[in-house]
Amino acid sequence: MKQLYINQIKERDQIESIFMVRDKITAMAKNGKPYMTLKLMDRTGEVEGRVWDRVDEFSSYFGKNDFILIRAKASVYLGKMQLVVQNLQRIEEEQIDLADFLPVSGRDQGQMRAELDQLLDSLSDPHISALLRSFFDDPDFFACYRKAPAAKGMHHVYLGGLLEHSLAVSALANDVAARYPQINRDLLIAGALLHDVGKVAELSYQRSFDYTDEGKLLGHIIIGVQMVEDRVRELPDFPRELAVMIKHLLLSHHGQYEFGSPKRPKFLEAVVLNFIDDLDSKINGIQTHINKETESESSWTSYHRLYDRYFYKGPGGEKAASVSAPPAPDRQPQRRAQQQSKPDKQRFSKPLGATLGEQLKEKNLDLFSAMTDKGEPNDS
Repeated sequence: MKQLYINQIKERDQIESIFMVRDKITAMAKNGKPYMTLKLMDRTGEVEGRVWDRVDEFSSYFGKNDFILIRAKASVYLGKMQLVVQNLQRIEEEQIDLADFLPVSGRDQGQMRAELDQLLDSLSDPHISALLRSFFDDPDFFACYRKAPAAKGMHHVYLGGLLEHSLAVSALANDVAARYPQINRDLLIAGALLHDVGKVAELSYQRSFDYTDEGKLLGHIIIGVQMVEDRVRELPDFPRELAVMIKHLLLSHHGQYEFGSPKRPKFLEAVVLNFIDDLDSKINGIQTHINKETESESSWTSYHRLYDRYFYKGPGGEKAASVSAPPAPDRQPQRRAQQQSKPDKQRFSKPLGATLGEQLKEKNLDLFSAMTDKGEPNDS
């Protein structure tokens, strides 16, 4: 079992631990000597590593996504932790536990599957039920869906994140449908469960999280629409209008063209899906940012570039319950229980941001800048 995690590293620590190599870049210093920059990762985060000596030799030992045991000294450079690597060796995957290196959802997989089945059993439209069952009763598909993260960088960035996010959006959909009887609940639930379905193919998540070639060329929205079309074709007498509406939910769930949506929402359930997807994504993304600073005693977080603001954590730097990157299940049950507690409802006294019209009026769209999935780059 891994002994030292990135979030435990302090300045001037002498480090000897195993990390996964998320990225590896060799460059030339001004003095003509080569050096190597590494992005080292475990389930608690990332840290930069620098290799100044024996660069060619060390570089031949390993590649991107390999595991390495390093000996290094920790130092803070330009406000960021950095490991100056003195020695390293490659470690075979059989010697490690992958759960030490990739963040995992804090929710139990069995509980999430039970919640999903309860949702599917509650559907009254036989066509929507058949479509969703064709996805979620397919063991090969569900093995990917339950493992995939919901995004690469901004929200639910951990194994199981896609299922957790989709269930959270479904719960919000259920609440909205109960309040507004004109909403087609089954249609909205279908959108909640399928809006990010293409991410099973858009993202790679066997080692570090990244985009696949298909993901970079097409993106999860187009992939997801094609997946729905493929399943619909296998269902006899599936209503064509219903198929079009479900595909529109996927095509429009980012809301606006500048946020990566091929279409803007054009019926009520599509508008609702856009807002509840955005709501759950932002709650998770902000809380993740807060949780990265457990050691800080400040009442405020560091600056968040994509959200273009600092966030208030509470008096004395107290933080709310964790919602991302928890320890692997059953290793720290007490901490996991604390992470699953409800956040403080009094934390914010007003909504996160202005309406789209107000943002356009003020010409300030930084909150969503360069994001298509509340954090995904537009060229993905």
